[in-house]
Amino acid sequence: MPLLECVPNVSEGRRPEVVAALARTAASPGVTLLDVSSDPDHDRTVLTLAGEPEPLHEALLGLYAEAVAAIDLTRHRGVHPRVGAVDVVPFVPLAGATMAEAVAAALRLAEAVAARFELPVFLYEEAARRAERRRLPDLRRGGFEGLPARLADPAWEPDFGPPRLHPTAGATIIGARPFLIAFNALLETGDPALARRIASRVRESAAGGLPAVRAIGVYLESRRRAQVSMNLLDFRRTSLTAALERVRREAEALGTCVVASEIVGLVPEEALLGALREALLLERFDADLVLERRLERAGGVTGAR
Repeated sequence: MPLLECVPNVSEGRRPEVVAALARTAASPGVTLLDVSSDPDHDRTVLTLAGEPEPLHEALLGLYAEAVAAIDLTRHRGVHPRVGAVDVVPFVPLAGATMAEAVAAALRLAEAVAARFELPVFLYEEAARRAERRRLPDLRRGGFEGLPARLADPAWEPDFGPPRLHPTAGATIIGARPFLIAFNALLETGDPALARRIASRVRESAAGGLPAVRAIGVYLESRRRAQVSMNLLDFRRTSLTAALERVRREAEALGTCVVASEIVGLVPEEALLGALREALLLERFDADLVLERRLERAGGVTGAR
């Protein structure tokens, strides 16, 4: 059976008990919960799941049930764009799986979620049925608050479900895509306007922007600093190192600097090795040069002292 990764983004990052309940529900038989990343300023949790299509499907329906019951978007105040309690659910093919199988899983889940929870469902990326709905930012523009006006337009009829928002859970976006790296740069400044200016220069849509990069600027109340929040859609086109260096240069040009960075969720090993290779200017570097990897292959000790 094909193995898929699924990365549901849920609009809750401030109530640990709710996040814990969502995680317990997701970690159902046949599904491995690989990671849970929550942020109170974004008021968002990203769960990383892996499994075969059937157990993943059942786990995600349970996750939706838990989220719809516990999350009220009319009270959500996070800085991250969102349209739903379960905001976006992408399927990613892992080894042995194809993008077509990820799309099939997305379509099956979309139909079931619409029927069971009366949620409007939009399909995106590889699962999109319309070109204008392929990009996630286009679907989320205006957020939960602006979506009713868009749904009133027949051109924005959902792919599944009713043409109206759920009163507390909003809508949901389901799709299939390749690996994506959520990568954030924390600035020394607390001015969100500077973060937005940096993001506007870094993102792919800007003249001279980085390929396959999306970026927004936000203010993190808990840290009293601004953040450039990025999605690297293809780390082979723009690496972690390249993205961070560009943000650094733009920040310095505006009189501030980057004080830290973070990866949200999980990242392919190749992306980390590539970033290390660039940072150290190594002519050759791959996993075979890692001591622990060689020891594992040799069946010996798995750690270095």
